[in-house]
Amino acid sequence: MIMMTLGTGIGGTAMIEGKLLRGRHSQAGCLGGHLPVLFDGRRCMCGAIGCAEAEGSSWALPLIARDWNGISGSKLAPLVERLNFEQLFEEADSGDAVACEIRGRCLNVWSVAAIAMVHAYDPEILVMGGGVMRREAEIVPYVQKYLDAHAWTEWGKVQVKAARLGNDAALLGAVPLLLEKFD
Repeated sequence: MIMMTLGTGIGGTAMIEGKLLRGRHSQAGCLGGHLPVLFDGRRCMCGAIGCAEAEGSSWALPLIARDWNGISGSKLAPLVERLNFEQLFEEADSGDAVACEIRGRCLNVWSVAAIAMVHAYDPEILVMGGGVMRREAEIVPYVQKYLDAHAWTEWGKVQVKAARLGNDAALLGAVPLLLEKFD
């Protein structure tokens, strides 16, 4: 299984055969937000270009909106410097065209990042979590449809599910990590 978190950044992790994938430097599987989704995109905080995080995270959302064509005529204009996904989805729900376009772009960024993680780790399940998932009813079906159409999984379809532990997930996950023995 793989997990993708959507929030201030975009995180990820992978479990293979019931074990957390770590890699030589403990970064394997955890850099889902730093998979490139746009080769000529914006510079990410990590220094790379076009990372999923630079193209669809909460910290990048104000930058994306500020540069969006037509933003000055949008209801998002007065919110742009501190825009968050809750506001973006609300304005898109009210029919604001720019908000709909930016929301659609972010859904595509998340879906492309999900494809990269699926192709890299060969999971049966993609769990999506983080604060942005308050809109799970819109996000999960969108990503599922995208994966169904574009993931190269000849064995079948990856199931997309929303995380259920909310903000307690990190605390609950820390216990097994602290108890884990390293070779």
